[in-house]
Amino acid sequence: MKSWLTVAAVVSLVVLIGGCAGPEMSKEPIQPNTDIRLNSLGYLPAAQKKATIISKCSNFTVKEASKGKTVYSGKVTGPFSQADVDQTAWIADFSKVNKPGKYYLEVPGVGRSIDFEIGDKVYDFAFYTSMRAFYLWRCGTEVNAIFNGNRFYHAACHTDDAWQDYISDFNSEYLNSLAPSSQDLSTRDPNAHGPNSHRDGTGGWHDAGDYNKYVVNAGVTMGAMFLAWEQFGDKLKNIKLDIPDTAPGYPDYLKELKWETDWLLKMQYPDGSGKVSHKVSTLRFGGFILPEEETEQRYFTGYSTAATADFVAMTAAAARCFKPYDEKYAQKCLDAAEKSFEFLRKTRENKMADLTGFRTGSYPTTDQDDRMWAAVELWETTGDPNYLAAFEWGTWGFEDKIDFYWDWGGVKNLAMFTYLLSKREGKRDNLVEDIKRDLLRTADSIVATRKKDIYGRCLGGAYKWGSNGTVAREVLTLQMANKISPNQEYIDTALDSINHLFGRNYYCRSYVTGLGYNPPMNPHDRRSGGDKIRDPWPGYVVGGGHAATDWQDIEPDARTNEICINWQGALVYALAGFTSGN
Repeated sequence: MKSWLTVAAVVSLVVLIGGCAGPEMSKEPIQPNTDIRLNSLGYLPAAQKKATIISKCSNFTVKEASKGKTVYSGKVTGPFSQADVDQTAWIADFSKVNKPGKYYLEVPGVGRSIDFEIGDKVYDFAFYTSMRAFYLWRCGTEVNAIFNGNRFYHAACHTDDAWQDYISDFNSEYLNSLAPSSQDLSTRDPNAHGPNSHRDGTGGWHDAGDYNKYVVNAGVTMGAMFLAWEQFGDKLKNIKLDIPDTAPGYPDYLKELKWETDWLLKMQYPDGSGKVSHKVSTLRFGGFILPEEETEQRYFTGYSTAATADFVAMTAAAARCFKPYDEKYAQKCLDAAEKSFEFLRKTRENKMADLTGFRTGSYPTTDQDDRMWAAVELWETTGDPNYLAAFEWGTWGFEDKIDFYWDWGGVKNLAMFTYLLSKREGKRDNLVEDIKRDLLRTADSIVATRKKDIYGRCLGGAYKWGSNGTVAREVLTLQMANKISPNQEYIDTALDSINHLFGRNYYCRSYVTGLGYNPPMNPHDRRSGGDKIRDPWPGYVVGGGHAATDWQDIEPDARTNEICINWQGALVYALAGFTSGN
């Protein structure tokens, strides 16, 4: 198996030779002026390339990093003032520089920028590292990787997942099968919420900076990642991630998605009802220790209809994506999806999970959009017109078919994207046109917002929990719009989302651990806090501020500096469309 150490060592040399080290190793490193803010990873040759400069200036040059030779000169535009960051900025556009190589900007009266690269593969290692971050999130097994000279390791963890005490609604036949033959169920401890029994809930990914596992948040994560496979699989199937061969015959990308799917299948109630537990969790968040050191009991919770619907969507998508590699497993996924959908068909009310006793993540959401997503994924996999009818009926509840700002609490966009891009017959022409119109209107609004922002931020001044994940997730909307109505502005805006995450932002910093210039060093991540390594675990995008200027790179700040699978899945999707595939 290819060693990540080899790749990391090469990247370490690149960082030393380029970046801030200057053209000659024998001299003192040349410190960049952080008033010049750009994507520290670099740019594709044909891409638009801009830097934001927050010191007064009039012109700039682009120089080769190795020789200092000027390859382009230009004038800035501006000044532009922006209230949310309380800054005035000038913009340098160096899009005409398209020859592969390493460069920096020099701005008279300001200084030089960090070094950056232009080339077809500038995002390849970032994709590799951010996707490999999911492997490092694996629960129930040891993980082991070398990155930039550090060994990131934890032993097999949470191998006792999970107890069923908090499930109170198993069917009676299943309860009887759990009870000792001599025990009368009526004499059970009335304070116990369910049978004092245990079943296998191991595997999957840790959800975030904590070690619990949540079905609803897996939904938007896996939805984006399966979508990346279906759009960009021709490139992704050839990429080696250097992960254990836990799914022989699968491409590495799908091996990782199968690891999560294996766990999801365990979340379906074992009583045959089709209900799906909302999460596996401790009762309280644990401390900043390695996962194998967290030994408190973990429990399945009761079901929610949103989790059940998201389970249907994920396993239905898994069935069609995995089928070329393992028909038997694909059928297992489809059978599970159809069983849970049948439960939803008979149970129309929205049911929130009973999380009494738990103080870990709750992920509360209504289920209308989740049910619609479940139906359309089953239709796309099977072609059954009953699933199509269920989806199309569900769309009547949404006047706007596409959301601008979306995350785990609103997966409507995923449902609409699957329907819109499906090649199956039977779609309603007027609904297709309605979705297309809303999609292009939303994409155009994202483009307009990005154009007005001095950092090219596609959300402008909109900030919520996990805003960096949403910046990446907007790339899904833009790529979908570009697929049905090709427009270079959609691609430019998608790339500006990546630019923003890797340094063209208020902080002149990468938001992704281990990648780019001055990345986060103190994420809210229990592994990073629990090991004895100064560097954090690599490849993770942090959530970012709830306002333009309130991000803090400090470990206790879960509000702005946590990592989470839903943001990570969006980052993987964003990078997937721009990798070289080699």
